[in-house]
Amino acid sequence: MSLISLFSGSYCNENDVVKSLADHTGYRTVGDAEVVSAASRQSGLGPGKIAKAFSGKASVFNSFTHERERSIAYLKLALAEMLSADNLILTGLVTHLTPKKISHALRVCLIADLKWRTKTAQAADGTGKEAAKHIRQLDENIAAWVKTLTEASDPWTPSLYDILIPMDKVAVPEAAQLILKHYGRDVVRPTPESRQAVEDFLLAAKVEVALAREGHSLQVEAENGAVFLTINKHVLMLSRLEEELKSIAGQLPGVRSLETRVGKNFHQADVYRRYDFELPSKVLLVDDEREFAQTLSERLLMRDMGSAVAYDGESALAMIHEQEDEPEVMILDLKMPGIDGIEVLKRVKQTRPEIEVIILTGHGSDQDRKTCVELGAFAYLQKPVDIELLTETLKKANEKMRQNLVARKTA
Repeated sequence: MSLISLFSGSYCNENDVVKSLADHTGYRTVGDAEVVSAASRQSGLGPGKIAKAFSGKASVFNSFTHERERSIAYLKLALAEMLSADNLILTGLVTHLTPKKISHALRVCLIADLKWRTKTAQAADGTGKEAAKHIRQLDENIAAWVKTLTEASDPWTPSLYDILIPMDKVAVPEAAQLILKHYGRDVVRPTPESRQAVEDFLLAAKVEVALAREGHSLQVEAENGAVFLTINKHVLMLSRLEEELKSIAGQLPGVRSLETRVGKNFHQADVYRRYDFELPSKVLLVDDEREFAQTLSERLLMRDMGSAVAYDGESALAMIHEQEDEPEVMILDLKMPGIDGIEVLKRVKQTRPEIEVIILTGHGSDQDRKTCVELGAFAYLQKPVDIELLTETLKKANEKMRQNLVARKTA
């Protein structure tokens, strides 16, 4: 039978429509939470990290960690495995992961104008004047997510859907009946071609995950066992990269042939780095000496370590409490205007004890060293610091942080 793919703006009575559809069809409902949970089990990444992929704001560390790209790859794999079953109502943000070639998916969008949704939100949640602002924020995230996957700047554009239902003009029963009327039509019935499209989606997802595990982020498509890899990056030594990609993807069952392509406007030569997930990639440098902090960040990058920079204690603490930008290791100066390093260390260990903090200062005393150690600093180093010593200290701090996370998960 056909697959019902239902995407909705916030406060558009989505739950009521889904319930009505499920009652009439007996279909199983699959939403974002279930797909995220499956992707988490497959990847070993926590559900919270996987769900961050839906956020419109990527972490400042993402260019080093590529957690968003890996999360999307695993979301595709989890969804592709579910789509092999019939009788599904797919809901939420994951609906946009379904390729257009799966033609037996009836793609439905529920939407309404902001004024109507605001009134609905106020009645449901009692949010008052903040309702409109909250809805706009949700819409911004939705728009960013849809643009990432489809390049469409408007998530409600009719070209993305088979049916667009204005919920401010249509009651829930009418909306459900409209969907039921269309989902059984011949044009959205499964065909051998659309069934093959599901298999192609699954194979492409398996290849994308296999490449992501080895530190590669590429666009992957499949057609009847033929796999096409699109490299959307500037590349130096393209032939070597192509050989490595083929050695990884070519071993997977179901891959009959493999072709690599360079994406449009990515013909220039540059250095392509494979991501080493064992190296520190979420390092926050906190130092009011801007030139020193920027130079240190560049030197770490040369060693394949990703870092962001904050120039005062207030900015560093703000990043600590921003889920997308939370670091794993901090390199912290002591003498800074405003909130000094010792106070930053104290607050970090009170609220995010799992973050390892390396003190790097040119002004500290023996008492400062003793205080920092007592507060939980991983190491206390003096400027000027040997970059190799700092690199090794960073690796050890990062390893300790990850071991502690594993221990907490298994406890």
